[in-house]
Amino acid sequence: MATKKDFYEILGVEKNASEADIKTAYRKLALKYHPDRNPDNKEAEEKFKEAAQAYEVLSDPQKRKQYDQFGHAGPEGFQGYGQDVNMEDIFGQFGDIFGSIFGQEGGRKQRARRKNAGPLPKQGHDLYKEITISLQEAYTGTKKEIGYYHFVPCPGCDGKGLSKGSSYQECQTCHGAGEQHYRQGFFTFSQACGTCSGEGFTIPKPCPICNGQSRIQKYEKINPTIPKGIYDGAELRVSKAGDAGVFGGPAGALFIKINIAPDKRFTRVDDNLQCTVMLTYPQLVFGAQLEIENIDGTKETIKIPKGCAVGHRIIISGKGFVNLNTKRTGDLVVVTQCHIPTKLAAPAAELLKHYSEQIGTSTAESESSIKGFFKKFLG
Repeated sequence: MATKKDFYEILGVEKNASEADIKTAYRKLALKYHPDRNPDNKEAEEKFKEAAQAYEVLSDPQKRKQYDQFGHAGPEGFQGYGQDVNMEDIFGQFGDIFGSIFGQEGGRKQRARRKNAGPLPKQGHDLYKEITISLQEAYTGTKKEIGYYHFVPCPGCDGKGLSKGSSYQECQTCHGAGEQHYRQGFFTFSQACGTCSGEGFTIPKPCPICNGQSRIQKYEKINPTIPKGIYDGAELRVSKAGDAGVFGGPAGALFIKINIAPDKRFTRVDDNLQCTVMLTYPQLVFGAQLEIENIDGTKETIKIPKGCAVGHRIIISGKGFVNLNTKRTGDLVVVTQCHIPTKLAAPAAELLKHYSEQIGTSTAESESSIKGFFKKFLG
């Protein structure tokens, strides 16, 4: 008679191992020797059964106490050890183990969850749209009309999928479990029921409008508010504006991505609004007081200091963009530039030449005259 292996040795843990250690050890072995990962492997099959039996005993405080005291010949004898094991029972008993390993609920838990009088509500999908607004609209805030197709609850059945006076029926193939089980040799496998597509119920008399789907597609328009201060690439979330849920489930959201078109006069730098002002040379020299128009059409008065340099930044506090998070407002930054005329009236040109001579600078005309003089002098 073959000697039965020690349960602790099978799981690879010490006798003083905690419940968590035992569970972790079993997870590793179950993952390593699981039938789905070792098809037609008798050795892996036996190791999987051994690990399952060891875990069944050592994970139960009462059974573990008896095993520690009496071994395999305990009061109950642990008669199941070493005999044929029903794999469906293993998967049912350790559903939480296999669910965490393989991403699904185990046998009995799955069947209990699915066995109900009607459908499980499912949440609708989120939807995504993109719109383009102007920089001015981003500065002031606006509303935009958006048209799109999405699923809405069926008006003919109030999102139930049923014809009036009818009801859901438990699937006669899977008896509400939503799955069918197949035995292949030693193992039992399951897959979604083909009759009810894994739902666990059928609709004998579906709604004629939605054909039992509980929702229909519809074109609708909404007018969401675009807050002032919105930045390029930002996403707005409009709750419950996505697809309606299935069989009364919650609706998804609509996400709107904001694209901001470039502006000819203004640019955004962080929360500041920036523009340039073209000044004449006398205005830069003597200073000036000017009225400019902000991006929203309001008027702002700026003062140009005497001897102002090109590229000088004039700050108008609190006239920039509103920050969406802090609600603080940036500044309007006006950058000075010098307007260079391409054509001048004769009197103005003479005055400018005279000024150039007074301050000792040369011009294109004077330079060409000097070159002509030296050319003539040098022959």
